[in-house]
Amino acid sequence: MEEDSLPADLVADLQVQRATPVRGGDIAQAYRLDTAHGPLFAKTHASPSPGMFEREAAGLRALREHCPEEVGVPQVLRESSSGLVLEWIEEDGMPARQTEVALGRSLAHLHGAGSGPGVDGSGTSGDPVGFGGLAGDSHGYLGSVPVDLTPTPSWPEFYLRRRLAPLVTRAVGECRLDPAATGILSELEPRAEELCGPISSPALLHGDLWGGNRLVDTTGRNWLIDPACFWGHPEVDLAMMQLFGGFGPECLDAYQEVSPLADNWRERVPWYQLAPLLVHAILFGGGYGAAALRALTRYR
Repeated sequence: MEEDSLPADLVADLQVQRATPVRGGDIAQAYRLDTAHGPLFAKTHASPSPGMFEREAAGLRALREHCPEEVGVPQVLRESSSGLVLEWIEEDGMPARQTEVALGRSLAHLHGAGSGPGVDGSGTSGDPVGFGGLAGDSHGYLGSVPVDLTPTPSWPEFYLRRRLAPLVTRAVGECRLDPAATGILSELEPRAEELCGPISSPALLHGDLWGGNRLVDTTGRNWLIDPACFWGHPEVDLAMMQLFGGFGPECLDAYQEVSPLADNWRERVPWYQLAPLLVHAILFGGGYGAAALRALTRYR
């Protein structure tokens, strides 16, 4: 692939010698850019959703600001409405025990990043203004599915009304989910506080932490990529990590050494897996809608 096939605003003056397609997810096209100064990573989309790459860049910057140094987050070198250029990570792909321990500890520290300001934070790029988007941003994406990030001081209200209800409505409307899910969610709403579990202040979340969004480099260091960051409940990230696998038991053990989880957290795992299951039902169909309905039904 030639340099002039990539968006000019991303590659201008980078001295790209070759662009090679690499794996980069189901939404964007990803490339290794070999340049005169070393390799870089680029991702682009011919028709991106509004603000998609800008919000990813903001999430990467927030993670870089708050993650312990043990965990790497790629530096954003270029951004535009059509794509990103990031530093290149030379992957090894084989997490060892110490890699899992480092991730668990670092994730616990990351989730503590919002514990000081609480829900009345100042609204700077690093502080939560409630449960919701970075710096009060009201729009975001899970994959390519738009989600409402309008901040609210109540986590149960955010999770039920901003996250689950719109996703259930869309999935039902697109015939990806049994319409019974709408009534079940309404039945559960009065119990939202109980179902969501205790939380005192917002945590900075990766927001889409499945195994493919954790890389391990040739030195054994963890890297977090492709975030869908927002301020929310730490158990959201932990539930996502358990949905598709890819993380060793040492990771969760190390997390709990730093930040012990609340009572009955395991009972809430399917509750917090609902949102990604609904997104997958919308995007891919298959058995994801049935899995989401089963998760909802267990809480009746």
